[in-house]
Amino acid sequence: FLEREVEDVDIDVLDCQASGVDWKGLEKYIERTQPDVVASSGLATCNTYTTLRALGTAKKINPDIVTITGGQHFTAMAQESLEAYSQIDIIVRGEGEETLVEVVKALIEEKSLSTVKGISYKDKDEVRHNPPRPLIKDLDDLPFPGYHLIEDLIGKYHFAMMAGREAGYALIEGSRGCPHRCTFCSQWSYWGGKWRTKSAKRIVDEMEYCHQNYGVQFFWLTDDNFNFGRRGRELCDEILKRDTLKDVTWFTQARCDDIVRNKDLLPKMRKAGNMWILLGVERHDEATLEAFNKKIALRESFEAVKLLKENDIFAQATFIIGERRDTAKSISELREFANHLDPDLAIFMILTPFPGTELYKEAKEKGWIEDWNWANYDMVHSVMPTETLTRKEIQEELYTCYKDFYGSLGRRLSALFSRNKLKRRTYRYLLKQSLLNQLRRAV
Repeated sequence: FLEREVEDVDIDVLDCQASGVDWKGLEKYIERTQPDVVASSGLATCNTYTTLRALGTAKKINPDIVTITGGQHFTAMAQESLEAYSQIDIIVRGEGEETLVEVVKALIEEKSLSTVKGISYKDKDEVRHNPPRPLIKDLDDLPFPGYHLIEDLIGKYHFAMMAGREAGYALIEGSRGCPHRCTFCSQWSYWGGKWRTKSAKRIVDEMEYCHQNYGVQFFWLTDDNFNFGRRGRELCDEILKRDTLKDVTWFTQARCDDIVRNKDLLPKMRKAGNMWILLGVERHDEATLEAFNKKIALRESFEAVKLLKENDIFAQATFIIGERRDTAKSISELREFANHLDPDLAIFMILTPFPGTELYKEAKEKGWIEDWNWANYDMVHSVMPTETLTRKEIQEELYTCYKDFYGSLGRRLSALFSRNKLKRRTYRYLLKQSLLNQLRRAV
């Protein structure tokens, strides 16, 4: 978008992980290229310090480089971050395309940033917050991401557990936002409670572009919540009518109640290449689901998993421990529930108060948070206790959840020899990665 909107702008995209660039290599890269602006998205809270180190590296090389960040964490923590971290010049709050363009134009033309909507920035010793920017009305107007800027790296991207190392892999953004308001999720506030989709043709055009130009065979549709309805049907129809995409597969995440209400669409989704769906099951008890404002029923969780399996779609389910009223007994009941539900893959997570969520606001006000190290806000480390469990005990419970589910010899054997190739591949991958040993070390 920046390349399209700003004439003669010179853009480099550096993926340090894929390129094997360490911190010293980043210094040398910045010294060599001498950028005017360095932008690094914060994305998740646990990436905060990595982002800060990247921007700090730029300032170390040249203090005049303008440093920009954004994403959910820095949007929610704009005031605190600009006060605490001198390496940040500008924070882009919320949707970034139009805002970044206006920032760059203002810098080129040496104009004031005061008229740029959607940013927080330092003006001498004062932090200023400009008015929010309205959301983009038509997401189809956005160009494809700048794949041409990372052509040499695309072949290195893979998701070994999902698609193996031999299949090309890409993320495709189909929509932005979610209309639901789960208390632990920062998506609702970040996107203003609105859900906007790109058209089915726009989404599939990008899939086809990646497949034909870069050999991508496996796509992660990054929607926060796959909206079935008319949009879901149009998406599947658009994929099915293109012979070029007959061999591609894709993954998405969805709500259990949506699966149940739209069960008639599942055969078409499977035919269109959908092989894997993540379900936010979260809990076994109605009281906690209500506290999370999840608004699903337990029967819908069972029905959703059953329907996916019947349609040969790999069913992944997430579960959350560490809610304020959780006890050793309630978490034991959750483990029993997960075993009875029997998804193809279970992911257990620790309830984490991400900035920007209703949970964070309540936890901060009531003094529940004991660990303010943002690097631990990854849903694997416990940062606050429950009424009866310490953080260390919650950490032990997380390990026990995984051990109970994946330690079952019967489950492992049936998965290793399952007729579903994704299930076979996933469990063989988990076996090689020694998942339980890694979790044990985190306790």
